[in-house]
Amino acid sequence: MPATRTPSALIIGHRGASGYRPEHTLASYELAARLGADYLEPDLVSTRDGVLVARHEPEIGGTTDVSAHPEFADRRTAKQIDGQTVDGWFTEDFTLDELRTLRAVERIPALRPGNTRFDGRYPVPTFGEILDLAERLTGELGRTIGVYPETKHPSYHASIGLPLEPELLRRLRCAGLDRPGSAVFVQSFEVTNLRKLATEIEVPLVQLVGRGEPPADLVAAGDPRDHRDLLSPAGLAEIAGYAAAIGPDKDLLADDDGTPTPVLADAHATGLAVHAYTFRKENQFLPPGLRRGTDPAGHGDLVGELERFLRLGLDAAFTDFPDAAVFARAQLLTPEWRGPVQTISSSR
Repeated sequence: MPATRTPSALIIGHRGASGYRPEHTLASYELAARLGADYLEPDLVSTRDGVLVARHEPEIGGTTDVSAHPEFADRRTAKQIDGQTVDGWFTEDFTLDELRTLRAVERIPALRPGNTRFDGRYPVPTFGEILDLAERLTGELGRTIGVYPETKHPSYHASIGLPLEPELLRRLRCAGLDRPGSAVFVQSFEVTNLRKLATEIEVPLVQLVGRGEPPADLVAAGDPRDHRDLLSPAGLAEIAGYAAAIGPDKDLLADDDGTPTPVLADAHATGLAVHAYTFRKENQFLPPGLRRGTDPAGHGDLVGELERFLRLGLDAAFTDFPDAAVFARAQLLTPEWRGPVQTISSSR
């Protein structure tokens, strides 16, 4: 499928407006749209009864109040997910009805203490509810609000008999969104499920690429490729055969001083759009030159970082602070910001 390029960069509400509300809640998604986000981004995992819900990971000890529910104390366990031992409570061990009794909490309270005032208010949303919200806000706001779901740990979910893709496809088709031109992107850090989805779905796919562990499905298959291979010209050409865009960690696109790596230009030369993650205000997530003060939780110059990447030609930005991204985009689209208008006077 050809790459989806836009005249101005798309703003993706990363887990909603997660800088202002606990992530993956309907309140976070709605605020993202009202702040100007073009797309709402849920990470999808499965319940025991096969319902797709939005959580950062299958493990929910850090994103819900499950530890405060004694009736679920015996559900705590350790599991192997993509080669890593993870301890806690897992969505696949709860029915949707059971999960509905839990409430979301802020995942990184040390960096976002203000968000903790919302702890305990919001339930875990289903993918269907997020699709309904996007449809409602599209009508209310008078502009299209898209959805940008991520299949989270697809190989793991398949291994426990709860594959994510069939229910994802069913939900998109029921909503009339599995068609060219619909405001949907589907993303994954794994390769195999995207290749399969490319034969089953009519919306653009996005190959996520991180700096850390290589794709879990490649590791399991004994494939030695990592992000350097995936983002090489040959790797990008291969990705272009099944995806419309790459979604790299922003640090793979530029050095701390803003000097670009070849990745963005190489991707564009291959016909791929580039959607980078994740743009956040906290100093901990910003390059040294854009931090303000020494407090990791302090807010630095996120607008400056976004402007830097947008000037490089970034096609879309995942951000926890959609309003900052909308502001940065607006400045770069404003003639006064691009530079003074030059007039040519004729001699007399």
